[in-house]
Amino acid sequence: MPDPSRPTPPPSEEVASVSPRAGWLGALAVYREAASLRMLALGFAAGLPLLLVLGTFSFWLREAGINRSTIGFLSWVGLAYGFKWVWAPLVDRLPIPGLTRALGRRRSWLLLAQAMIVGGLIGMAVNDPKVALLPSVGFAVLTAFGSATQDIALDAYRIESGDADRQAALAAAYQTGYRIAMIWAGAGVLWIAARAEVANPAHYDASGWRVAYLAMAASMAVGVITVLFSREPAPRALTPARGVAAWLQSALVEPFADFFRRYGWNALLVLALIATYRVSDIVMGIMANPFYVDMGYSKDEVAAVTKVYGVIMTLVGAGLGGVLSMKFGVMRTLMLGAVLSAASNLLFSWLATLGHDVTWLTVVISIDNLSAGIASSAFIAYMSSLTNISYSATQYALLSSMMLLLPKWLAGFSGVAVDALGYRSFFTGTALLGVPVLGLIWLASRRLQHHQLSGKTNV
Repeated sequence: MPDPSRPTPPPSEEVASVSPRAGWLGALAVYREAASLRMLALGFAAGLPLLLVLGTFSFWLREAGINRSTIGFLSWVGLAYGFKWVWAPLVDRLPIPGLTRALGRRRSWLLLAQAMIVGGLIGMAVNDPKVALLPSVGFAVLTAFGSATQDIALDAYRIESGDADRQAALAAAYQTGYRIAMIWAGAGVLWIAARAEVANPAHYDASGWRVAYLAMAASMAVGVITVLFSREPAPRALTPARGVAAWLQSALVEPFADFFRRYGWNALLVLALIATYRVSDIVMGIMANPFYVDMGYSKDEVAAVTKVYGVIMTLVGAGLGGVLSMKFGVMRTLMLGAVLSAASNLLFSWLATLGHDVTWLTVVISIDNLSAGIASSAFIAYMSSLTNISYSATQYALLSSMMLLLPKWLAGFSGVAVDALGYRSFFTGTALLGVPVLGLIWLASRRLQHHQLSGKTNV
């Protein structure tokens, strides 16, 4: 465990990479370590709810006849992930009566969050959005809130489970488990729903979706069992707070103040990069499933190509991103991921001109998901390296919330944009959103290297 009294150093090529003399096999061996294997399993629990309240849910909504503009606005359910920093200090420091004493602070919050996810998924399963949209959305919000809370506790657990040199590998293992869950929450849901339908498959039937979502709720048992049998990170002593004001100062104010003390004005640059890095693929992703429905792809085709094969390509990208980050540095891998992610959206613009074409859909999905995997692993490692171990949950929640807030807000208007412009122009526009990110990565790399070499707290 790192010394909790010392902040994690700023990211740089030296911090994020391993010795150039280390072989590729040595770099890959990190994935066999116990901490990496735990992150693989816990990543599954983190990845399962996301599609069920966003991507897969949008497929269900479109099939139920909900218009694209409404689907776009309903993607704001995902803003729960963008505001998780609000309650992150509670997850970071507040014990849960009885549960925390038995399991520890991190595992107790993980278990509570998983209970909320299971309850929300069951609620979504028993409601038909075509008949009663509001209750379905309400349970989706509960699921998203539980999922965001799980992310807070899990990110802290991951950061506290390894030193800075291992964060890229832990992020890659986490992403692998995450993407495996997305295969199940994407392809698995569609496959189950298609086979559980009672009516003609050409017509909408909510019974198949009901069975599928109940199966997803049961699948959260993987996360619950992993939490119960995982080891709690070595507890760190919390400074006793006298009175409510002192507690608020230590739990809410100090984590954010610490971040700005360490990075000074560079903190604004870091936050700008984090706020925009994923904007291209997040805004585009909300309309992906409605696009598949409108292009005439069946559940089985979408399941096989985008939810199984595509996610496998993301797994390859995630593993490659982790290794590239350790060998060549996080910042270089961030730049590569940003270029590939923006460029791959142009392929969707071209795909929109072809109509129903499974072969080219497979090619486009391959390139897009490989790019996303590389970008995600490097980005998680980058944000992890910015945190102080003493405030890991709160600070990482702030950073990961910043990552989602602007993109998900913009994504709410994606349905309106498609209705006005068509899919081809919409996908081209999302690619252009990624261009300014390249300049921010270049500037952040130069400024933070100078920050570290100068040995200053503020620049």
